Amino acid sequence: MFAAEAGRPTHVWSRTANRVVLSRVNWTADEALLAETDRPGTRFTYDRGLLEITTPSCQHQRIKSLIGSMIEIMTVELNIPISRGGATTLKNELSQRGVEPDECYYVANEAKVRGRDNYDPSSEPPDLAIEVDITSSSVDQIGIYAVFGVPEVWLYDTIRIRVYVLQPDGIYSQQPRSNSFPFLPLDEVERFLQRRDTTDETTLIREFRDWVRNLGR
Repeated sequence: MFAAEAGRPTHVWSRTANRVVLSRVNWTADEALLAETDRPGTRFTYDRGLLEITTPSCQHQRIKSLIGSMIEIMTVELNIPISRGGATTLKNELSQRGVEPDECYYVANEAKVRGRDNYDPSSEPPDLAIEVDITSSSVDQIGIYAVFGVPEVWLYDTIRIRVYVLQPDGIYSQQPRSNSFPFLPLDEVERFLQRRDTTDETTLIREFRDWVRNLGR
């Protein structure tokens, strides 16, 4: 299906995450595999010859959808303009890197992409990328986001949201609050997410909406 650089590609299979990691995969091979794969939800992360292919679990998909719903409900209630980027691919052949966030959003730069269907997210990156990392990726995702200049990344490990904000030196620094939503107490978002196994999602999102309404008063 695809070629590798000199030598046989090696791989490691993780049963928990349905993850395959291949080494010595060249850029052309990565592009070909990406084009040939039509399985919904399959994600590719590429870092200078290292290719990670992940088929997210039901738990992963559920959590990332909940976080997305919460962000979108919050921005509607507080009248904050955003543009959804979903799992759009960020890739650059020159840097030999590529990544697909679980969710991403334009917030500060929403007006710049509004009404544009053909902009390149790799050169006009989203303001916020969301990563649900249940089993720890084998690839330096944070480092890849830095190459594309994504201002902020949230990393959620099913317990805590860690916020990384890109600094002028091109390195992420972990921060206690979000730059995109500085008013948002992340411990409260974590509290709602922790209830996902004991509360139906309709009730959870409705109660989150009510909490946000009080937040905006």
